[in-house]
Amino acid sequence: MDNWDEVRTAFQVARMGTVSGAAEVLGVHHATVIRHIDAIEGRLGVKLFQRHARGYTPTEAGDDLLRVAQATEDQFNQLVGRLKGQGDDVSGELVVTSLGSFAPLLAPALAEFQKMHPDLIVRYLTSDRVFRLEYGEAHVAVRAGAAPDQPDNVVQPFLTQRIGLYASKDYVERFGTPRDLADFPNHRFVGNDDENSRAPFSRWLRQNVPANAITFRCTNGFSMQEAVLAGAGIGFMARWEAQRHDSLVEIMPPEDDWAGALWLVTHVDLHRTTKVQTFLKFIKERAKDWRE
Repeated sequence: MDNWDEVRTAFQVARMGTVSGAAEVLGVHHATVIRHIDAIEGRLGVKLFQRHARGYTPTEAGDDLLRVAQATEDQFNQLVGRLKGQGDDVSGELVVTSLGSFAPLLAPALAEFQKMHPDLIVRYLTSDRVFRLEYGEAHVAVRAGAAPDQPDNVVQPFLTQRIGLYASKDYVERFGTPRDLADFPNHRFVGNDDENSRAPFSRWLRQNVPANAITFRCTNGFSMQEAVLAGAGIGFMARWEAQRHDSLVEIMPPEDDWAGALWLVTHVDLHRTTKVQTFLKFIKERAKDWRE
């Protein structure tokens, strides 16, 4: 193939489904898109798209081209991610990902690291989705739960996050505290809305508290934390987070089964770069202050 611009154009037409959509993504006139499609179909001697009133639908040959173009784009993005991590200094972008609930720990640490390396641009991406390190979406990921097993990733133990069971002082004033486990059905609890949540403390709560006592349900840890602070019920929270709030009362001593592991994950292609190694050394040292 002599003209990769035509391949790129066909790829975007297949993705967007219309000439106008592809033109907007590529930043070209729609006539250029049509010209590229006509040219590549003429060169290959096959129809890549079925034209219809709603737009363009790939033919079987078009689907084949789309798969090759997608693989090429993924490989290019992976290359860009690797190149961004190269160099002997700590500069450019450092992309770190985690669940949003870890922000009170990681954001101050990242700010401190940036002060040490003022030429660094920090991108701290928080989301429930797993960023693809193999495609260069991040340099370092902090992940919770079972050890990640994606191929070509370097996985290191980071922290064991101790979890406690808390209620606000407002809740305690209104409802008191449970005398024991048998008294739990008489109280109100904050829990995960996902009944299949694999978090150890969520499983424990479902096993020890009737469903009708879990009266406030949330989709993530941050929301559950805010609900407990607001007095909606008794709920779980990381102990490091609970220690930041004088308004909380610990309901019972933490159990080992509630704890969860945190992992530092990097891709093998970026793991040995100066920037990543410098940050890993820093964050491991910084985390010593977070351990109980």
